[in-house]
Amino acid sequence: MIGKRRISFFTTRRVLGRALLTWYTAGVLAVAGPLEALAQSGVDLAALDAYFEEARQAFEVPGFAVAIVKDGEVAFARGYGVRELGKQERVDRHTLFAIASNTKAFTVAALAILVDEGKIGWDDRVVEYLPYFQLYDPWVTQEMRVRDLLCHRSGLGTFSGDLLWYGTSYSAAQVVERARYLEPAGVFRSEYGYSNLMFIAAGEIIPAVAGRSWSDFVEAEIFEPLGMEHSVTSTLDLAGKANVATPHRHKDREVIPLYWYNWDAMAAAGGIISSVVDMARWMELQLDHGTWEGDTIFSERVQRTMWTPHISYVVSRRNEEMYPTTHFRGYGLGWGLMDYQGRKVMSHGGGYDGMFSRVALVPEERLGVVILTNGMTSLQTALTYKILDAYLGGEDRDWTAEFVERAEQSRREAAERRAKFESGRVDGTTPSLALEAYAGTYGGPMYGDANVTVEDGHLVVSFVPNPDLVGDLTHFHYDTFVIEWRRDFAWFDGGTVQFVMDPSGDVVEMRVDVPNEDLWFHELEFKKKD
Repeated sequence: MIGKRRISFFTTRRVLGRALLTWYTAGVLAVAGPLEALAQSGVDLAALDAYFEEARQAFEVPGFAVAIVKDGEVAFARGYGVRELGKQERVDRHTLFAIASNTKAFTVAALAILVDEGKIGWDDRVVEYLPYFQLYDPWVTQEMRVRDLLCHRSGLGTFSGDLLWYGTSYSAAQVVERARYLEPAGVFRSEYGYSNLMFIAAGEIIPAVAGRSWSDFVEAEIFEPLGMEHSVTSTLDLAGKANVATPHRHKDREVIPLYWYNWDAMAAAGGIISSVVDMARWMELQLDHGTWEGDTIFSERVQRTMWTPHISYVVSRRNEEMYPTTHFRGYGLGWGLMDYQGRKVMSHGGGYDGMFSRVALVPEERLGVVILTNGMTSLQTALTYKILDAYLGGEDRDWTAEFVERAEQSRREAAERRAKFESGRVDGTTPSLALEAYAGTYGGPMYGDANVTVEDGHLVVSFVPNPDLVGDLTHFHYDTFVIEWRRDFAWFDGGTVQFVMDPSGDVVEMRVDVPNEDLWFHELEFKKKD
């Protein structure tokens, strides 16, 4: 770490400010307080406070928390709703939520510390630190640099390979090793493809260089100096902690609770669990260009690299119409970049099983926003734009209404797709073979095996790497069966299994299709082994 801790007038002012804020927010969290008294820059925080609760109800999110930092101080920090639907425990500013992919900026900051120390360079080859690193294209493997891992320009498709870490027993290194089997979807360094796997690889560079695990490094070099005392890097660290939100999702127009799903294999890409108070400190570190209470955690030089676009992506006509003041979008290192209301904005979303989050920074206004939720909706995005408009002078738009309507449209489209699938069913067909002929072990080198068995007169599929992926198969038509999972998942519901025959009529392959927007079952190869 650069710099030494010292006491200064700036430090004293910040400490006094925090003490006053603690006294104030302790009151407003117990009962609705006079938020008008904290209005800053002409912003009516009382009006925002009321809007936040209305939005929570409109989106049917059980609970969330929000913090706003402005000009070096926390202007607002509050919780809304409950930690778990049907229970009375309220969300407050210390309630823990998964920040998911907002973790990526922490991983970049950790690597930036090593860059400042001269231990790595942004343009070092990845294979120098991870000899086992290998992608589908040998040239890309050798040419991949540290910075390439951090800006989604590897050539892999968005979310490609995520089933390798999702619920499996594979370690982070094993996930990275299996990425070699993923065919690219785009051109290296030319096309954007959001890749969790490349951030997992980036996290593995830290122990290779520093001799400490990613989690130990982040906790010691970032959490501890900032006083992020409630934040953790694994669901396993939640044991014994009382103020923790429960994940939820919408299913069949109902909100249902989910249990915390372990993401340790991809912790460097999305594993941090935090509160809005802790995240406010993180945002202040960013807005103060890497300094915290007189210490330099990372230099302004490396931060400028993080906040420089490394890859751009198209602003669609739909986005242009919805956000008319946004003219460009791109990705730096661990941060999404755009312009909004004439300012440069650094932002990132996070999606965990049953929890969505968003962080947005406007450096020239010294403004930061963090919203953590225990639902899977667009609430955090709608409220982020509401806050940005309030501080940046945007028009008074009802972002909640707009995003709720978009969600309704998505539901209608999903219903239409389901109806179309059902209408394509051919009545009167039967499986080509006896059920026992479909039973066996199927697999491929990337993901591993799946077993198909006969239980109580029907087929059951079980994915060996992820023991939660067990589903009962019901005949649909011909040699296609519908999957009904034995547990609820956040990202997907049912799907289909199609058994493929060779010319002799023997089963040689199983093709799995589970429609969703995040985990690509179609990438998995399941050739019949026995």
